[in-house]
Amino acid sequence: MNQRSLFLPIVLFLAFLALLAGLWAGLVRLGWVLPDIHINLTMAHGALMVSGFLGTIIAMERVVALRKTWLYVVPLSSGVGWVVSLALPQTGFGQLLITLGSLGMVFILGIMIRREPAIHVVIIGAGALCWFIGNVLWLSGLAVFQIVFWWAAFLILTITGERLELSRVLRMTRIKLTLFVISAGIFMVGVVIGMFAIQIGARLTGLGMLALALWLLRFDIARRNLGHRLPLTRYIARCLYVGYLWLGFAGLLTLWYGAVNAGVIYDAILHSIFVGFTISMIFGHAPIIFPAVLNRALPYHPSFYVSLVLLHTSLIMRVVGDLGGWFDLRRWGGMLNEISILLFLRSEEHTSKLQSPNTIS
Repeated sequence: MNQRSLFLPIVLFLAFLALLAGLWAGLVRLGWVLPDIHINLTMAHGALMVSGFLGTIIAMERVVALRKTWLYVVPLSSGVGWVVSLALPQTGFGQLLITLGSLGMVFILGIMIRREPAIHVVIIGAGALCWFIGNVLWLSGLAVFQIVFWWAAFLILTITGERLELSRVLRMTRIKLTLFVISAGIFMVGVVIGMFAIQIGARLTGLGMLALALWLLRFDIARRNLGHRLPLTRYIARCLYVGYLWLGFAGLLTLWYGAVNAGVIYDAILHSIFVGFTISMIFGHAPIIFPAVLNRALPYHPSFYVSLVLLHTSLIMRVVGDLGGWFDLRRWGGMLNEISILLFLRSEEHTSKLQSPNTIS
């Protein structure tokens, strides 16, 4: 057994355990009566989902792409970090491990930028830096609502940077590239200013999210693939396109309401970003990323749409419940959100078993 085949399942286990713990915490926060498996679990919901799950998975993807086994210390650090943060919450050691993992991600992106100093790689690198800065601020004692847009910037810039790279096949013009950079710049300025002038920063952040969403809706290659003859390409494009709509919606809400630190508007904004946009991106990219990471084919199956439709229908329920004050609708929307994610993971596992695994080299 080589080192990659040793570390990869450990990282995957830690990441998906973080996902399950985060989903459990989310249901408790919504008011569902479930066994309290850990006193600090509900408070750790955001960190579990962003750093424990998404950060670990993204870092692992980068390590696999670079083919440097020693870099597995990066996703292992964030993966182990969330476990330690729950086991030893008073020590801060778990948060430190997560922060070191995000610093490792900055190092990885530094390697990638040195190899290919293109604008899309720089944008992705800026996203990694945002994750690190957000974690440093979190480690320093700031509340999650004070740093959550740094975490959001990590995911938004990572995803939009990757989409910019893929859109180069459409002959990216200078005007299109300039519009993208301006949109991302407004977003980042808003995140930074929000640390000092929270309302101005929030509205600039919202404007930046809206501008990025409009850019993606208009110029991303997904727009051309919505009716593609290949069902997998068509499915991916639809996942992405709906996700862009949620990013724009989150931008509109943030523009309208400004900075909020709790309550239903806060819930609607964050879940439009982290569920409507980010999870939809995962649904769309998984058929590409999973085979690259696991060295196992993942054939398309129409059942993928069941999870996708349920994800967005339930998120609409949740957001309408938030904005309308219908808390039972909000609770059920949240529950069905999580069921859609679990169904997706189950369908991915099922379809991957239809193909014989290749030897991991």
